[in-house]
Amino acid sequence: MSEPGVTPEASAPSAHLQPVTHRRVLAIALPIVLSNATIPILGAVDTGVVGQLGAAAPIGAVGIGAVIISSIYWIFGFLRMGTSGLVAQAHGAGDAAETGAILVRALMIAGAAGLAGIVLQWPIFAAAFALAPASAEVEELSRIYLSIRIWGAPAAIAIYALTGWLIALERTRSVLLLQLWMNGLNIVLDLWFVLGLGWGVGGVAGATIIAELTGLGLGLWLCRAAFAGEQWRDWARVLDPVRIRRMVAVNGDIMLRSVLLQASFTAFLFVGSDFGDVTLAANQVLLQFLQITAYALDGVAFAAESLVGQAFGAKSRSHLRRSAIVASQWGAGGAVLLAMVYAVFGPLIIDAMATDPDVRETARDYLPWVVAAPLVGIGSWMLDGIFIGATRTRDMRNAMVLPVAAYVAGVVLLVPMMGNGGLWLSLMLLNGLRAVTLFARYPALERAASA
Repeated sequence: MSEPGVTPEASAPSAHLQPVTHRRVLAIALPIVLSNATIPILGAVDTGVVGQLGAAAPIGAVGIGAVIISSIYWIFGFLRMGTSGLVAQAHGAGDAAETGAILVRALMIAGAAGLAGIVLQWPIFAAAFALAPASAEVEELSRIYLSIRIWGAPAAIAIYALTGWLIALERTRSVLLLQLWMNGLNIVLDLWFVLGLGWGVGGVAGATIIAELTGLGLGLWLCRAAFAGEQWRDWARVLDPVRIRRMVAVNGDIMLRSVLLQASFTAFLFVGSDFGDVTLAANQVLLQFLQITAYALDGVAFAAESLVGQAFGAKSRSHLRRSAIVASQWGAGGAVLLAMVYAVFGPLIIDAMATDPDVRETARDYLPWVVAAPLVGIGSWMLDGIFIGATRTRDMRNAMVLPVAAYVAGVVLLVPMMGNGGLWLSLMLLNGLRAVTLFARYPALERAASA
């Protein structure tokens, strides 16, 4: 019997689609959560290793250099999301040849982007230091770090595509293996190059680039099924103009949406700096809670990407709805759990991250906003995963306009009245309205699944 409002044709899944169960969602989500947990550990080791050099400049150099190079790579983060959605749909449609062709196209984009970064490194780094000036010593060390790291750009960007391909096929254990290899090797080489061989900042950069290059090799091996047949060398398919235009449109929409979102968070930091060093430091501490939230809930959002994408490709509206509901149930449960943890243990976490009494007190004053953040933001995070899986990226892009406008209005109107509280309220408006505007487009997404 079909679901109410769903025709039998729309609700009949393709034969190869597997039932969407809670166990299946967890099997996709948990490896991603564990994988994300390794990321802050690597950052702490990088900082700790250079901190053993006994000078402040190397710490600042690695910090600034990492931010600059990460920002460059972040621009191409759309490859992860775009590849995931497109491959999941091709897999759901039973088109194995296209899943391989999509990966080849994504790797071609990654290679071209990485080579462009290498060629244009001098003007890029000059512009970065013009925007974020540092002392002469820190800038010199940062340039050493960046001049090494940039050679890993093709590999680092390609890993976005490989990760997206693996997530689309529910192979998140492979994603965990890849992340553990890269971060584990990076940590070991950090210790050897910096503390053992005394290579300083260059050693940190060298450790990272080796981890990226070997990670690319491991990632290609993990994705070897994409290259098992002849489809990856079917250049008529790989270079098909229609498919390329679709891939460009999907990735372009995601990039524009991500730029708007990142600009909003950057503005949060800039506006917060006007409230003085103590409030700025308190906000920085509290933003770590949001980072933890994102890492923890990424898993269920990625599960939604994979399962919704497969259902969309198979033209199964019932599977799509089931995927969205089950993944969102786990996302909502995770958000409630995180809110409870922050409410109970938030003061202890703040004390562990900050020693200054004034920073601690100020962070506690604004802790309720962090407690509310997972509950307010879970809708937008889950809907992002659902829309990425369905590659309804134009809707994602357009749905950002009203929330960003409301965020800007909030900063202009609420900050003068409420100070830092108004800034946090504006951020809540941004995430809450993102959920509202995306949910308004969800019925059209379901209709498209059976079109």
